[in-house]
Amino acid sequence: MKVLNFGSLNIDRSYIVPHFVRAGETLASLEMKTAGGGKGLNQSIALARAGLPVWHAGKIGSDGAFLLRELSESGVDVSLVHQDSILPTGHAIIQVDPLGQNCILLYGGANQSISREEVDAVLAHFAPGDWLFLQNEISCLPYLIAQGRERGMQVVLNPSPLDDALLHTDLSGVSWLILNEIEGAGLTGEQEPQDICQVLRRRWPGMQVVLTLGDNGSLCASEQGLLRQAIFPVEAVDSTAAGDTFTGYFFASVCMGLSHAQALTRASMAAALAVARPGAAPSIPHAQQVDDALTALVPSKSSAI
Repeated sequence: MKVLNFGSLNIDRSYIVPHFVRAGETLASLEMKTAGGGKGLNQSIALARAGLPVWHAGKIGSDGAFLLRELSESGVDVSLVHQDSILPTGHAIIQVDPLGQNCILLYGGANQSISREEVDAVLAHFAPGDWLFLQNEISCLPYLIAQGRERGMQVVLNPSPLDDALLHTDLSGVSWLILNEIEGAGLTGEQEPQDICQVLRRRWPGMQVVLTLGDNGSLCASEQGLLRQAIFPVEAVDSTAAGDTFTGYFFASVCMGLSHAQALTRASMAAALAVARPGAAPSIPHAQQVDDALTALVPSKSSAI
């Protein structure tokens, strides 16, 4: 089994601010940092740091070479990443407030220049039973979903950011959907977490769903039943990569043979450690740190509903 994450590669510029900028306001930031980011990059690093061999495919501009070094240093294979000859690397402008909350302005750049021919060339390296991870920050997403299904791959989709095009995309080729409650409401029109999961699984039979609920933890509706996971409370510093960390650790754990309940617990702890640190990719913990933090926590906080 091989794992491919075909996802975004961004340069994150994070600004520590006393509050989010309001309309018409000019605000001085307290601090600024530049680092690698993008849901694709963050999730690849999380998958790798959780202990899973992973290939990353995507596209950068001439200014994005340091992103490949960052991925490689975490053990991610970057041989399938291409460089755009015209467009710059995608980037994000991130505001982080004193409570650790963030708001993000995203520019797609080279992430939006991926072609069907490039998709075909990458997927030729993979086979039935391999895993394909996707997010909604690159071009050719519907084609990737369809081709992943046609090739017999396990397709995992994080439909973020949710937009009108995605609302009209056929998700029948998706094996796992991992999303937050706002995205779940946008896809289904429902507000209650269990209703969101029920509608998604009824609309796309066979799909398994993980719903993240912020301070209320997470919910997993799968072949192993309906499970709820509480958060591990921490003092929040920066929540930028918390969801990506959760995604990487959950699916790395599933791929390594852990039960869905065990995967939820491990992912929740990893996300808690990430929230307590500044930055996106730099905040993602390593497996030993997560597992050490869990050793004192008995019994598990996951439970069937």
